[in-house]
Amino acid sequence: MDDNTAKKPAIVILISGRGSNMISIVEAVKNNSLPVTVTAVISNRPDASGLDFAQQAGIETAVIDHKEFESREQFDQALADKIDNYSPDLVILAGFMRILTAEFVEHFAGKLINIHPSLLPKFKGLNTHQRAIDAGEKEHGASVHIVTPELDDGPVVLQARVPVLADDTASTLAARVLEQEHKLYPEAIRRLVIGHVT
Repeated sequence: MDDNTAKKPAIVILISGRGSNMISIVEAVKNNSLPVTVTAVISNRPDASGLDFAQQAGIETAVIDHKEFESREQFDQALADKIDNYSPDLVILAGFMRILTAEFVEHFAGKLINIHPSLLPKFKGLNTHQRAIDAGEKEHGASVHIVTPELDDGPVVLQARVPVLADDTASTLAARVLEQEHKLYPEAIRRLVIGHVT
């Protein structure tokens, strides 16, 4: 371990499934284009395939199963407690399919980062690709933003844009956006941590 490791900002990544954005972040760390340490990958689903990838990459993993809690508040409290064990500089939502309580968001205020598949403030919420096509948009994309209690609402850090093609379906457009997400998310985190460092 070199001396720089101690100085690198620590991040915790939250996933619910395969975690393709988590994988792109871990790859960026491995090839030294993202100066952070991934201290843990946490999932709300024990069967999330992204956990296997993280374990193979030598990253500590944890599961806080939302089904084991009676309320969203109890789940969020348990999740916050787990994250706090790692004292991260940033908490990265990478396909984490839970709406978080305002208390949770406020606990990590300014440290909680999400990626959303639209050019915010357009198309908050779900089914963004179909909605962009239905609205006749000429371009669509993804936004990395700081999470606030309002859904998909916080300050935008960075966006990536793709053209909407005449023959696009929601799935072809989604694939084109996802390809950009995998470049966008590590770059947005890099800008944030370099901002933190300086």
